[in-house]
Amino acid sequence: MQGRQSFMPDTYVLECREVTRRFGAFVAVDQVSLAIESGSFFSILGPSGCGKTTLLRMLAGFDEPEHGEIYIQGESMRGVPPNHRPVNMVFQHLALFPMMTVADNVAYGLKRRGVARGEIGTKVAQALERVSLPEAGGKRINQLSGGQKQRVAIARALVLEPTVLLLDEPLGALDLKLREHMKVELKQLQKQIGTTFVYITHDQSEALVMSDQIAVMNHGRFEQIGTPQELYFEPATAFVASFVGEANRWRGKVSASEGGNLTVEIAGGVALQAHTTNGIASRNEVEIFVRPEAIGLSREARQDVANQLQCTVQDILFNGANTQVLLREQGTGHTLVAALPGTGDFLTIKRDDTLFANWDRRHTRCFSADAAE
Repeated sequence: MQGRQSFMPDTYVLECREVTRRFGAFVAVDQVSLAIESGSFFSILGPSGCGKTTLLRMLAGFDEPEHGEIYIQGESMRGVPPNHRPVNMVFQHLALFPMMTVADNVAYGLKRRGVARGEIGTKVAQALERVSLPEAGGKRINQLSGGQKQRVAIARALVLEPTVLLLDEPLGALDLKLREHMKVELKQLQKQIGTTFVYITHDQSEALVMSDQIAVMNHGRFEQIGTPQELYFEPATAFVASFVGEANRWRGKVSASEGGNLTVEIAGGVALQAHTTNGIASRNEVEIFVRPEAIGLSREARQDVANQLQCTVQDILFNGANTQVLLREQGTGHTLVAALPGTGDFLTIKRDDTLFANWDRRHTRCFSADAAE
């Protein structure tokens, strides 16, 4: 199982060991294990309904696993209620109190804990300073921008000095531009304060930009745990290859296999060269994945590349940072995408041009068709 990790209690602040949660016959979280290093930004990434929020609720203490154990700082959380766990949570909809000032919102948890009034003022000021809102204490919530509200919610959680901060899709309600800005802010804030963040999201770009490590979740299980670079460039399963980042996909049958180097016959009798460490043999039905940025384009056929398809340009999509060229393979009619850096080279490419799409076998990820399903 790709999601397994070895456990070293002295180095991990949070651990799950074979955690399972069912709702009737439905298994929401299925024997999940993970270990999170202290001071890291750890994301749990997956589609809606994959079990990530159920897992977060168990970490927070709002729900209990049927089987398995959760440890924080080496202590079992079995039967420990939310208010006695060294964690705090930031919800997607923030749950700020509009009738209170910013300072009162941040102080709310401290008052519930019975912290002395003089100490509350100091702690609130420090928390607002940490999220770059030192002058906002007297404002009402409705006077703040979306990003400022986000930071107030984080300050309210951090003021209680949790060992682990849990964040349940906190950027989901923000508009695109603000969400892009807040991704950078959250990452910088986490590194500045050193608190361990466990972040739930279905947005791959959020996870890739902010995280030190990511667990990709599907149908209640972890498909792979690794760095953003590992998940993107070395996906361990077909689901990770398709869910994390964009990918061109072909289905075919292995016609030759030697030392991990495969020849895959796709529609129209076209042969593609791939590399795999998954033990795929000849005659296996497979699905192969190639990232758009791994595909180069040339006007003439090349003799020095493993894979080459003659294509017609269907469209050119410019988005500033790069340009996507939509292509149709002339032999099979298969559509693929090449991503070109924003260097201006795309300006010479026109719709209906004939080009050769080419890439190296090491950029081709190959999985059995059953695994891809």
